Amino acid sequence: MPAGVLALIVALAMLLLLPFLLADAMVSALLGLGIAPRVATLLVIGIFVGSLFNVPVWRRAGAAVLEYRPSDFFGLGRLAPRLVQPGAPQVIALNVGGCLIPSLIVVYELARLLDAGGGAPLHAAVAIALNVAACYLMARPVAGLGILLPALVPGCLAALVAMLLAGEHAAPVAFCAGVLGPLIGADLLHLRELGRRGGGLMSIGGAGTFDGIVISGFLATMLST
Repeated sequence: MPAGVLALIVALAMLLLLPFLLADAMVSALLGLGIAPRVATLLVIGIFVGSLFNVPVWRRAGAAVLEYRPSDFFGLGRLAPRLVQPGAPQVIALNVGGCLIPSLIVVYELARLLDAGGGAPLHAAVAIALNVAACYLMARPVAGLGILLPALVPGCLAALVAMLLAGEHAAPVAFCAGVLGPLIGADLLHLRELGRRGGGLMSIGGAGTFDGIVISGFLATMLST
C-alpha cells in the first residue's frame, strides 16, 4: 500500500475517533467536578447536539451606509445624502452547546462553592476576575470572523490561578474561571465593538464544542484535577 494512502487512512481514522476521545475527556472532567456519571454523559451529549442550535436574544437594525453627492454647492450636498446600502439587521444569539450549557454548569459549581464556604467563594471571584481581564485584553474583534482569542491561554491561566489559590476546590474554580473568562471578557465586553462592524448573526459560543468557552472550561478543569 502506498505511504500516502496509508497516511490518509490513518488521518481519517483519527478524525472519526476525535469526537469520541473528546467526549470521553469532557465526561472525565465533569466527573472531577463532582457531577454524577449519568448526568455528566447527558451534559456532554447536550453540548455536542446543542452546538447546532442558537437562541436569539436580541435584535436591532444595523447602521445604514450613506454617500454624499460628489458635486457639493456650498456644502448643501451634505443636507441630502444618498442611501448606498440599508443597514443589515444584527441578531445576538446564544449557542446552546457552546454557551448555555457551560453557563448552567458554572451556576451549579458556583452554588456548590458558596455552600462550601470558607475561602472558596473569594478564590473563585479572584480567579474569574483575573481571567476575565486577561481575555478582555487578548481578544480581538474581527469583522466577518467574530472575536479571536488564543485557544489555550485562558484555560491554562484559569487552571494555574485555581491551583495557586483554591486548593481542594481547584477544579470547580478553574472551570468557572475558564468558562466565564472568554464568555465575559472576550465575548460580552467586546460585543458592542463587534456590533459596529456589520450586521448578521453574532452567536456567543457559536463554535459549539470547539468554542473557546467550552475548550477553556474543560481544559482548565483537566489541568487542575
